[in-house]
Amino acid sequence: MKLKKFSVFAGLVLLLFFSGKIEAQIPANVYHFEEKSSDGTLHHELKLDSDYFVHTIYRQSPAEFIKTLGGFYTITDNNLMVQLEFNSDYKKDKISNLKIPFKLKNGTLILEKPKQMIFTPTGHGSQDLDGKWLITGRVTDQGEERRDTSRPRKTMKYLLNGHFQWIAYNTETFEFFGTGGGTYDTINGKYTENIMYFSRDNSRVGATLSFNYELNGNDWYHTGKSSKGDPLNEIWTKRVAK
Repeated sequence: MKLKKFSVFAGLVLLLFFSGKIEAQIPANVYHFEEKSSDGTLHHELKLDSDYFVHTIYRQSPAEFIKTLGGFYTITDNNLMVQLEFNSDYKKDKISNLKIPFKLKNGTLILEKPKQMIFTPTGHGSQDLDGKWLITGRVTDQGEERRDTSRPRKTMKYLLNGHFQWIAYNTETFEFFGTGGGTYDTINGKYTENIMYFSRDNSRVGATLSFNYELNGNDWYHTGKSSKGDPLNEIWTKRVAK
């Protein structure tokens, strides 16, 4: 009897010990929240994979980019702890990290700060190009021209479950150079973007751009024409874990 009681007690201790170590994990996906205001609906888009967080805010009608910020994250005591790599409002708010209390409920992601927002998943399922990619070079008549991806000036594309976003920024100075994003699909070697926000030119919103793509190891060869109609032949390389 004493042995049985001891076993039960030991089991409870172990359960309490390990349960204290368990953190809620957010399913990798794209999440959306609509904020109603007198100026029209603000669209909040969250992209979260296993270690990277991006929050972007924009209006669809009339088209207007508002802000974006993102970086690598961890979870501690049901708080998203984000070490930002970019913040389009950094000159105004000087924010370089975030601590956001959250909870998961009935398939939704609820962020409690700066105010409560209930995000619903909107991803369309994984595709070939899902991941974080850094531009590493271009193909010219003379061959490939590569650049060092460890430098602070970066251009990254973040693709997840049918949504894409590119961001140009500097991790040392927190300079922000631009972003654009929306939805995408990949079919038979064709990569198609549907632009929903564009920080440099709101008139580009609604445009659809189609490119050819080819994967070779960790490299993505991206060819076609830019949003300005200029020819491009880019090389993007999948970003390794931090």
